[in-house]
Amino acid sequence: MRWMIAVALLSLVGCKQQSSEPQQQPAGSPPAAARKLTIGFSQVGAESAWRTAETKSIRGEAEKRGVELKFSDAQGKQANQINAISSFIAQKVDAIVLAPVVETGWEPVLTQAKEANIPVILVDRGIKVSDESLYTTLIASDFVEEGKMAAEWLAKKTNGKARIFELQGTTGAAPAIDRKKGFEAALKNYPEMTIVKSQSADFTRAKGKEVMEAFIKSDRENIQAVYAHNDDMALGAIQALEEAGMNPGKDVTLISIDGVKGAFEAMIAGKLNATVECNPLMGATVFDTVAKVRAGEKVPKFIQSKDQLFEQSTAAQVISSREY
Repeated sequence: MRWMIAVALLSLVGCKQQSSEPQQQPAGSPPAAARKLTIGFSQVGAESAWRTAETKSIRGEAEKRGVELKFSDAQGKQANQINAISSFIAQKVDAIVLAPVVETGWEPVLTQAKEANIPVILVDRGIKVSDESLYTTLIASDFVEEGKMAAEWLAKKTNGKARIFELQGTTGAAPAIDRKKGFEAALKNYPEMTIVKSQSADFTRAKGKEVMEAFIKSDRENIQAVYAHNDDMALGAIQALEEAGMNPGKDVTLISIDGVKGAFEAMIAGKLNATVECNPLMGATVFDTVAKVRAGEKVPKFIQSKDQLFEQSTAAQVISSREY
């Protein structure tokens, strides 16, 4: 009897020892638990339909790929973005995605990111720094080219003769600076096209309406054309023109930039004449780029999005396929 009990005890000990040893995975199987990628995303805010679409694209792609996205809405303030980036650094994220409010003032915080070996991917807006190694790449449209496209279209539409009122984007923001630069560069070829007044409307519909109301009050008889740095400001301007008894899209020619669905609706209604697309659907490109950087691949310093111009005549045909 004793020998039977001893055999049973030895059998139990053997089983316990065997179960404590690590299980061998079959050849070719994935790691048991890969660490989840964590990305910090500092967004300008939600000032326009375009901005909302960009946020949705990046958030959606992060969810699709199983990436933990730490999102911060700066509400249009650079100080909030700097605080967010500092927080991302402290949390040791794998990469930082930044849509900068303005071009300058980033060197101290981005130096901290570089020292922490955290790559910084800029989206839709560039920055000015003395050391370009502070950021990895910029994924954006060519804003100067967008401004040129708008000017060339307007020149053709008005036979090279127009008194233009300009609604600028946020002061100091790369799109505002470059869209103005490109527009003015193209106008040099058309001496009878002049910018009568130009003022910032902060890329918002409400401010676009407010600034347009001021233009109408001071220079109503001179308003032949409106160039807005984004669609939301143009939509605000349309509202102001209509409330003043003017006829946008007919008496006043309007062109803007972004290509959001609201602009297509305004073109179909005959109130906006044209919009230059600026594609906000950057999510896939952003995370593809992060993957390449983490794999040690070299990426271009500027990754350009493809844009095009749309007119009233094609708006109805393409609006159903617009994702933003």
